[in-house]
Amino acid sequence: MPRPVALITGPTSGLGEGFARRYAADGHDLVLVARDVQRLEQLAAELRQSAGIDVEVLPADLAVAADRAKVADRLADGVQVLVNNAGFGTSGEFWTADPTLLQAQLDVNVTAVMHLTHAALPPMLDAHRGTIINVASVAGLLPGRGSTYSASKAWVIAFSEGLANGLTGTGVGIHVVCPGFVRTEFHQRAGIDMSGTPSILYLDVDDVVRTTVARVRKGDVVIVPGLQYKVLTTVGRLVPRKLVRALTKVVGKGRGRT
Repeated sequence: MPRPVALITGPTSGLGEGFARRYAADGHDLVLVARDVQRLEQLAAELRQSAGIDVEVLPADLAVAADRAKVADRLADGVQVLVNNAGFGTSGEFWTADPTLLQAQLDVNVTAVMHLTHAALPPMLDAHRGTIINVASVAGLLPGRGSTYSASKAWVIAFSEGLANGLTGTGVGIHVVCPGFVRTEFHQRAGIDMSGTPSILYLDVDDVVRTTVARVRKGDVVIVPGLQYKVLTTVGRLVPRKLVRALTKVVGKGRGRT
């Protein structure tokens, strides 16, 4: 029997790499999608050797329409798992940020998620099985430091929840994971100053991936890893939005991030 295939975007570090390693360990062949060909090839070679699986490397910049179409074409051939993990934040204030960079952020964080999900669903529905995991953020549930970033992740959450309703009974599941701060390269790459952030707010990649996979198996649609973030998001739903903004401004400093 052929092994199931998982396509993962943004797997060269952080959560994407964590998902790639987890699905490799679980016996999936992989399709790895990212811009950095060298890091893709290094990870692919390691996983082929350690897990004995097939790994396809698909270089693509998801901010570019032609590259999104290339990945969509691969998804149309059929995969059993899609992990829409690629995404990025930017530093600086919204009103001083380069509009081209902000548009690229939305193209990766939002447009790519929509297009790749749209491409993956038909063969999954034909097979009556499949799993899509969209990586969002607690920033999509709470008003955080990042305006466009938070808005993009709120879109991913609403999109996933809406699709989950439509997919009921089809055998295909869609899930959205909303981590808080995770020990990855994310903030360093974005140039975001995280000094002063309490260590209790940080999660480990392996813990987030483990929690996500476990909750996917239970059928949860919205997954919030970490007790501290479950508490924060629960409180955020119960108290007035004005108070939530005040609290997140204290925790996140409220500025310097788009």
